[in-house]
Amino acid sequence: MSSSAEATLGFISSPCLTKVELRVACRGISDRDALSKPDPCVVLKMQSHGQWFEVDRTEVIRSSSGPVFSKIFLVDYYFEEVQRLRLELHDISSGNNGLRDADFLGAMECTLGQIVSQRKLTKALLKQGNTTGKSSITVTAEELSGNDDYVELSFSARKLDDKDFFSKSDPFLEIFRINDDGTESLVHRTETVMNNLSPVWKSFKVSLNTLCSGDHERALKCTVWDWDSNGKHDFIGEFQTTFKELRAEQDGKQWECINPKYQVKKKNYRNSGMVILNHCKIIKMYSFLDYIMGGCQIQFTVAIDFTASNGDPRNSCSLHYIHPYQPNEYLKALVAVGEICQDYDSDKMFPAFGFGALIPPDFKVRTLAGVVEAYQNCLPKIQLYGPTNIAPIIQKVASSASEEMHTKEAMEYFILLILTDGVITDMADTREAIVHASHLPMSVIIVGVGNADFTDMQILDGDDGILRSPKGEPVLRDIVQFVPFKDFKHASPAALAKSVLAEVPNQVVDYYNAKGIKPKCISDYETTRTFTCTQPIAHPKK
Repeated sequence: MSSSAEATLGFISSPCLTKVELRVACRGISDRDALSKPDPCVVLKMQSHGQWFEVDRTEVIRSSSGPVFSKIFLVDYYFEEVQRLRLELHDISSGNNGLRDADFLGAMECTLGQIVSQRKLTKALLKQGNTTGKSSITVTAEELSGNDDYVELSFSARKLDDKDFFSKSDPFLEIFRINDDGTESLVHRTETVMNNLSPVWKSFKVSLNTLCSGDHERALKCTVWDWDSNGKHDFIGEFQTTFKELRAEQDGKQWECINPKYQVKKKNYRNSGMVILNHCKIIKMYSFLDYIMGGCQIQFTVAIDFTASNGDPRNSCSLHYIHPYQPNEYLKALVAVGEICQDYDSDKMFPAFGFGALIPPDFKVRTLAGVVEAYQNCLPKIQLYGPTNIAPIIQKVASSASEEMHTKEAMEYFILLILTDGVITDMADTREAIVHASHLPMSVIIVGVGNADFTDMQILDGDDGILRSPKGEPVLRDIVQFVPFKDFKHASPAALAKSVLAEVPNQVVDYYNAKGIKPKCISDYETTRTFTCTQPIAHPKK
C-alpha cells in the first residue's frame, strides 16, 4: 500500500486501539472458462472520504473454486469509527499477478464492526450489476494479542553479601528489559528491605508488553543493590533470565547473584547470594474484542430533548427544524453514533425516548431508520415544553443494566445516548443516577446540541475530577462522555462518532475485568491466545 494511501486512511497519525487479523476463504467460484478452474485472488479495500483504497491482497491460488488463503490481512480496528471494507475476488490469468488483465468475479462490502461482532461473516459475492451467483466469501476475525496480559511476580533472596559495616545490607531488586538495540528499560524496582540479607520482596504486577514486549525469550537483567540514603547504592550482584524461564513450572527457581568484579578478583568466589522466584502467576486481561467476539451485545438507547428551549420546530431557527435538504444537529448526531452501535446489536432495535414535551412521544423499540422517522413524524404533533429532567431516563436504562448485572455474564452492555440542548434541571438527581449507574454494565453519552452553556455537562463528564452524588458518594468508574456538537459543526459525522464513542471500549473492559467476568464464549478461540493459565505456575517451597 502506498504511503499516501496510508496517510489518507489514517494509518499513521491515529492511535490504534487494537489490530485485527482477517482470514479469507471463498466457496463456489465459477469460471467463465468451463474447461479450467479460476486462479483466485482477493483484494482488500478500505473506504476513506468516499473513495476505495487498496490495503492489501492475498496470494494467487492456482486452479481453485474454493480457496482458503494463507495470507492474513492485518488491519487497525477502531470501535468509534465506521470502517467500510470491500473485498474483491479476481481471477488472475496464469503468468500475470496484476489486476489489469484479471477477470472480476465478484465483491462483498461490509464494515469491520460487522465482522468482529460476528467473528465469522459469510456473504454472497455480488457481480457486475449487483447480481448474485453461487459464490460466497467468508471473513474470520481474530484480535492480534498476547501482550495485553499481566504477570504477577514475587522474589526473595538469601545469603546476600553484606555491604554495611555496622548493620546488614538493605537490599532492593531491579528488573530491566534488554531492547533490540541493546539498551535497557527499567521494568520494576522493588521496595527496600532494611537490614536483611535474606529479604522477601512484595509481589508486583507488570504487563507482559512492559516486561518483555511480548517476546518470551527476550533477555531480562535483574540487579540487586544495597540501598544507601545518599543515593550511592552499593552493587551486590546480577543475573539474567527470560520470561520463558520465569514461567517454567519449577518450584522455587533460583539464580546465582553474581558480581563480575569479584569473579575476576577472587579465586574462590562463588556468588553474592541467591535470588529465588517464589511466585509467578499469569493474569488474563480480556480486551473489548474478546467480549464482543464472545457474544456481548451493545444495547443502544437514544433519548431526545423536546423542551421548549429548542425553539418551535416550524421555525427555521429551531434546533428541531426539519430542513428539506439538510438534517438538523439532532439527526446528525443520532445517525453518526447509531450507525456504529447498530453493528454490535444483533436485532438492530433501539429503545427511543423523548423528554420535555407536553405530550411525550411514545417509548418504543425501533430500528435506527425507525427512530429517525419517528422523530421527524412526531415533531408536528407535540408542544415543546419542559423541564430538562434526564435522571428518569438514566434510571430507566439502569434498571435494565441492573438485571444484566445479576446474570454475572458478559452478554449485554448498555449505552444511553442523550441528545439535549441545554441546562439540566434535575442536576442533583442526575448525579445520583450516574453514581448508581457506574456500578452497572452501562455508559452514558451526552451530545450537547446548539450554543447553550454546557458547564453542568462538563461536570458530569468526570474527566476533570471525580463526580460525586449529592451525598458525597464517588462514581465507581467514569461512565459519562460529553461532547458539544458545535465542536463538530464543520467536521464529518465520523469525527463526531469517534469523539463520542472513544471511551466506550475501555469502559466495557473496565467493568467486566473489575467484576472478574470472562467473555462468554472465549474457549473457541482462546487457544490461539498466548496464555490461558490463571493459576500460580511456580510455588515457594514449604
